[in-house]
Amino acid sequence: MAKIGKRLKAGLAAINRETAYSVSEAAKIVKTNAKAKFDETVEVAINLGVDPKHADQMVRGVVALPHGSGKSMRVAVFAKGDKAKEAQAAGADLVGAEDLAEKINGGEMGFDRVIATPDMMGVVGKLGKVLGPRGLMPNPKLGTVTMDVKTAVKNAKAGEVQFRVEKAGIVQAGIGKASFSAEQIADNIKAFVDAIVKAKPTGAKGTYIKKISVSSTMGPGVKVNSADAVAKAG
Repeated sequence: MAKIGKRLKAGLAAINRETAYSVSEAAKIVKTNAKAKFDETVEVAINLGVDPKHADQMVRGVVALPHGSGKSMRVAVFAKGDKAKEAQAAGADLVGAEDLAEKINGGEMGFDRVIATPDMMGVVGKLGKVLGPRGLMPNPKLGTVTMDVKTAVKNAKAGEVQFRVEKAGIVQAGIGKASFSAEQIADNIKAFVDAIVKAKPTGAKGTYIKKISVSSTMGPGVKVNSADAVAKAG
C-alpha cells in the first residue's frame, strides 16, 4: 500500500470522511487544504447512475463556468478564407486546413481544443486516429463544429469545459484553481453540477446523481451533499 504523504495526511485529518458537506463548505475545505507550491487544479467527480455502454445513457456536453477554469487553453481551428481570419482575430493558436492536418500528422499537438467549420470535416475526419483517443475530435453537439468560429474560440479561451462520462459511470473535470476564492470555486461547482443535471439522458433510471466529491490536485477528496449541490445548481 502506498504511503500517505504528510500534506495529504494533514488534509484527511481536517475533514470528516463520513460527512457530505454543502457546496460552500466543500469549496472552503478544498481551498484550505490546497497547500502545494503550485496552483492546484480543483476537480469535481460525479458518480452517475448510468451505463454509458448504452447510447441512451451517454452523458456528454459542455459548460461555460462563471469564473472560467483557470487553465490556459490552446485552440486549433480548421477553416479557410474569412473564417480562418475570424479565428485568428479571436485568438486561435493554430489555424489552417490541409496544411494544419499535415502538421498534426507530423506530430504537432500544441493545442487543447479543436474547432472546425462544417466544410473542413472531410479533412479533420482523416485525423480521427490521432484526435479521437485524445478526445479532441470536433463535435457539433459540443459547439466545436460551427460556422461561428469567433464565438467558439472565445468560449474555449474563456474556460469552457467539456465533459463525458467514463465507462464506470463517472464524469469528472477541472473546474477551477486553488487560487480562486471559495465563492468562485462554489459557483463553478454549481455550474458544473447544473450542466450534468441538464444532460441527463433519456435512458437513465433510478438515482441519477449518486455521489459528488471535490478535491485539489494534491488534496483529499471531500464529499458533497448531492441534494444541496443539485438544489443550488438549479
